[in-house]
Amino acid sequence: MKFFGLPPFHGSLARQIVHPAYLCFKLPDNVSLEEGALCEPLSVAVHACRRGNISPETNVLVMGAGPIGLVTLLAARAFGAPRIVTVDLDGNRLSVAKELGADGVVEVSTNMQDIPKEVETICNVMGAKVDVSFDCAGLSKTMSTALSVTRAGGKVCLVGLGHNEMTVPLTTAATREVDVIGVFRYKNTWPLCIELLRSGKIDVKPLITHRFGFSQKEIEEAFETSAGGGNAIKVMFNL
Repeated sequence: MKFFGLPPFHGSLARQIVHPAYLCFKLPDNVSLEEGALCEPLSVAVHACRRGNISPETNVLVMGAGPIGLVTLLAARAFGAPRIVTVDLDGNRLSVAKELGADGVVEVSTNMQDIPKEVETICNVMGAKVDVSFDCAGLSKTMSTALSVTRAGGKVCLVGLGHNEMTVPLTTAATREVDVIGVFRYKNTWPLCIELLRSGKIDVKPLITHRFGFSQKEIEEAFETSAGGGNAIKVMFNL
C-alpha cells in the first residue's frame, strides 16, 4: 500500500505533486478545491459506514467529536442513519456536532468509573438501541463505553489508529455477540465522496475553521493552530 505521508512516502504538502492519472478524480463545477480536499477525511468515514453496514435501520453512536468523528456523523446521516448521538469530553465540539445534525449529544469524563452512568445516559439520549458504535477516539474508555452500550448482535467500529493496548470488557461483549470491526485507510471511496458533495447530501464547509497562506511562517502557525485544539477543526492552506 502506498499512501501520502505514510513512510517511506512523503506527504503532499507542496505546491505541485506528481500523481498517477488513474487515481485522479475531476471535481464537478459546484465542488470547490477546499471541499475536494476534505474528500480525504470523508473517505475514512464513508469506508467506516460501509464496514458498519449503515442504513436507514441503523441507530448510530459516534464516540469523539474531532474531525473524524464529525465527518463520520455526516457520512452516517448520508447513509440514512435515522438517529445519531455523539459523545465527547468537549462541550464546544458537541455544539458543533449538534449544528451538523446530531440528534443528541452527551458530554462525558475521562474517569473509567463513570462508564456505567454514562452508558445509561447515552441510552436515554438515543431513545432506542445502539446498533453501531464508531469509536473515533481510540481510548480504553471510549472503546469500553462503545462495547457496553451497543446492543447484542451490534457492531463496534474502531476508526483509525487508537492506542496499541487497551483494557476493555471484551468477554462481556463477546457473550452478547458484539462484532468488533477495524477501520484503517480506505479504498474506492472518492467517486462516492465527490457525489455526496456534488449532490449536497453532505456539506463539509462548516468543518473548515481556519485558513492560512503557504509561507513558512504561516505553515508553522497553521500546525500550531491545529495542534492547539480549541475551536480548530480543519485547517486549510491557500496556495
